[in-house]
Amino acid sequence: MDDRFRGLGVALVTPFLPKGNIDYAGLERLIEHQIAGGVDYVVSMGTTGESVTLTKAEKKELLAQTIGFVRNRVPVVLGVGGNNTAEVIEALGDFDMDGVDAILSVSPYYNKPTQEGIYQHYKAIAQVALRPIILYNVPGRTASNMTAETTLRLARDLKNIIAIKEASANLDQMGRILKHKPKEFMLISGDDALTLPIIAMGGSGVISVVGNALPQEFSTLVNAALKGDLETARREHLRLIEVIDLLFVEGNPGGIKEALKMLGICGNTVRLPLVNVSEATSKKLYQALADAEVVKL
Repeated sequence: MDDRFRGLGVALVTPFLPKGNIDYAGLERLIEHQIAGGVDYVVSMGTTGESVTLTKAEKKELLAQTIGFVRNRVPVVLGVGGNNTAEVIEALGDFDMDGVDAILSVSPYYNKPTQEGIYQHYKAIAQVALRPIILYNVPGRTASNMTAETTLRLARDLKNIIAIKEASANLDQMGRILKHKPKEFMLISGDDALTLPIIAMGGSGVISVVGNALPQEFSTLVNAALKGDLETARREHLRLIEVIDLLFVEGNPGGIKEALKMLGICGNTVRLPLVNVSEATSKKLYQALADAEVVKL
């Protein structure tokens, strides 16, 4: 098991200035917030990072700046995925991998491949990747579930596929992966609200959205759960659950960027076709943060 990816990983938002350019000063503040909060690793250019709206040039600069701001204090995972296998392989070759510790790659979306197609997609990527691969199953976004059988087949056949970020919300499927996986293979929660039950079943942690705003609070939950301190983990889970729910009611990352704005870390600008959360959701989110004793009314 690669312990670098055990615990709390945070899928970083990409801060933007009001006119839409990347806000690197905001990114530096965000990364310092993560380090101070005790996260175990960060993920650059995942879905939460609005990677689909970034140009190739922006992606290269964003990765370089992220690695520079992190300064080897925690591992950096790079999100590279898509529904065109050849393009994903080409993208992997375009990045400078110095400072990158692993790749997070989402299952192909839109073209709805069969399970055999998903297997062959990841096999082709794994055969050329220079870093370990974390699979990402998120059928709510891809409209295509990667079954437990396909995950286990990949885990057994390709040794540089080290983990899966599971965001199917299907605990039965995750249980089957955990029961039959190779010993070193990790299942990582891709759903903040399900992190406690997934760790209780044997999961290795979470790649989180809420961690952007509340790294210390969510780190406390995750570490307590991993240590078997369910009383502490349950208390933190219940304290944060309404905040977590509100972060997603109008889509991600609109909610988490609104929270980050409230905390003074970066602005809430998102790129079209995403838009900011409504004023009503913003007020509810602030109230939930106050109820969780994160901000004051």
